[in-house]
Order: sequence, then structure tokens, then C-alpha cells
Amino acid sequence: MNESITRKEFLRNSTKYATGAALGVTVLHSLSKAGTLAVWPWPYQTLDTEKVRILAHDSYWSGKGCSYGAFHGVIQALRDVIGEPYSSLPSELMIYGHGGTVGWGTLCGALNGAAGVISLVCQKTRSDVLVHELLGWYCQTQLPTDTSNQYASEGKFTVHNYDGSLVQNSCGSVLCHASVTEWCKASGIVASATERKERCARLTGDVAAYAAKILNDEFAGTFTGTYTPPESIAMCSSCHSSGSMNTVAAKMDCTPCHVTAHQASSVELLGGAAVSYELLQNFPNPFNPSTTIRFSLPSPEAVRLSVFDIHGRLIRTLVEGQEFDKGTYQVPWDGRDNGNARVASGTYFSRMEAGEHRAVRKMILTK
Repeated sequence: MNESITRKEFLRNSTKYATGAALGVTVLHSLSKAGTLAVWPWPYQTLDTEKVRILAHDSYWSGKGCSYGAFHGVIQALRDVIGEPYSSLPSELMIYGHGGTVGWGTLCGALNGAAGVISLVCQKTRSDVLVHELLGWYCQTQLPTDTSNQYASEGKFTVHNYDGSLVQNSCGSVLCHASVTEWCKASGIVASATERKERCARLTGDVAAYAAKILNDEFAGTFTGTYTPPESIAMCSSCHSSGSMNTVAAKMDCTPCHVTAHQASSVELLGGAAVSYELLQNFPNPFNPSTTIRFSLPSPEAVRLSVFDIHGRLIRTLVEGQEFDKGTYQVPWDGRDNGNARVASGTYFSRMEAGEHRAVRKMILTK
């Protein structure tokens, strides 16, 4: 076979090869500039946490959701102070995390997005510590925070779908479905409402801001974890640990989702006939540190018994939709919230929901 080529073919092919080589150099240069070749972990500089909070809140309303919102809030702030490689990193890679991963209700998307940033800028050992702190903080913090409620009322966010103050609660779980459900129960607002979406927008800002805070502290050498696992987790581990049949590698508190199963034994049937639905005054009252709440049912009914603070925030779920026969029952409250932390002295309210019946009683926790 004749392998010789004409001068015209040589020049034509040489032009193609030269163009391809130039393109390759250009692509390589672009990849390097974009940070694709940057060594992990990526660089970090101290961020303005309040700027991050506002960015993340507003990004939630972009239509891309909570995971994108939290991730973008921190990444955009890093773009502003560092530039590359962050300028070429698409925040849209975290879109999947909305609704607890495309609506599956698993890990809260805001946590997912914020944890992604932490893992991008920290070695695994430190990332594990910081993400652990972030998730624990989320479980025990009244969300949305006072700061986010204040920002909304003062018009500091740039998206204004709802600027009123929102009910706060501590759900005790990192799961999206538990977080949203408990807030809806505490607020009396349905999940499809604009107020609920705004609650998640503010929460997204809060999570991103806290992630930026602990990263600031980490890189300044001042980070100190504040999360202390509640005692209830130790109770969960008695069934869910490496030494049991139901082995699971988890740090979550079971009670937010399985409160009926774990607390049913604390509800005591007193007996006697009940002629009406009634929530009796707790005793003792005032009390410290614990008190007992009684309720009566004239017929079998599913009961929800909760404790709220003076601001209407859900503090503790004592009975969660458990079915009871007719009669009078009592249940203790130990002055702790759903995160198993002791609450401050002050005014609280017990609320019973049984069928269509609702009742509230005022309680005083003293020092």
C-alpha cells in the first residue's frame, strides 16, 4: 500500500493536528484555571456569616431548593473572596438534595449542602468533626433562628414571599420529613403553604451561616464543639448497637420518629370513668424539675400531648398520636425538650389533641 501523501494533504492534516494541539493546551489551561486540577482540600478564607445567611435564604427561592441554597450561599461567598477554583464550580451539583434528596425526606437538604462545603475545604478527620457538630446543632436549635425571623421582619432578605415572624421549634432529628412534620404540627401550618416554604428558606440560611461560623472558627484555630448527645441516644443504642440483633451505625435520636414506642410506658392508666375530654391542671404547679399531666377520654381516641413555650414553640412531644381506651391517664414531664436538654424556668403550656377536642393548660417551671 502506498503510504505517501500529497503536499496538499500534508498541509491540511498538519493544520488539523496543530488546531487540535492548540485546543488541548487551551482545555488544559482552562481546567487548571478552573481549579479542576487543584489539590483537595480547597482553600478557605474567613467569611461574613450574615452575608452567607442572606445568600442561602434567597437562593432557596431560586427554585433549586434547600441543598442548593445552603451550598450556594457559602460557595458564592468563597467566590467573592477567593475566586477560582470556586468561580467555575457549579452550585447546581447539589440540586438533588432538595426535600431530603429529591423529595425522599431523608437528610435535610440544607445540611446536605452545607456538609458538602465543609468536606470540600477540610481533610476527612476534621470534616467529620465539623459535620457532626453541624448536625447536632440542627437537632437542638430552635429553627428558624431569632436572627432569621428578625431579618425577615426588617426586610434584609431580598426575596419577600413572607416576611412575618414564624414559629420556632427544635425537632431533634436531621431527617427532612421529621423536621418539616414537627414544625407543621407546632405551627398548625400545612406543608404546602408559603409560610412552610419560607420556614425552610430561613432554616437554609441558618444552616449555611452556622456552617460558615464553624469553618471560620476551625481555620482560626478556635473551634470548640458545643453539641452534647442527649441521654435518649444511649437508650436507643441499647437496641441499635453492634452488640444487638438490630445493628445500625447511627448517632440519631430515635424518639422524634418513634416517640410512641419509646415513651408509651411512661403513660399510666389511672382508671375510673371519664365522661368528657379533659386536660387537667398539672401537679405540682409551679414545679421544679418535673411535673405530672393528666388527661381524660370518654371514648377510645388517638392522643397527642405536647409542651410549648410562651412564644408558641414546640418544646416537647410527650404523646405522639398514640391510641388510648376511655379512661384517665397521667404522664410525667421532666422539664426537658425534644433534644433532652433542660429548659429554662418560665411559663409553658401543655396542649392535648384528641379527635376534634383541643385543650391547653398553663404551667410554671421555677428556678
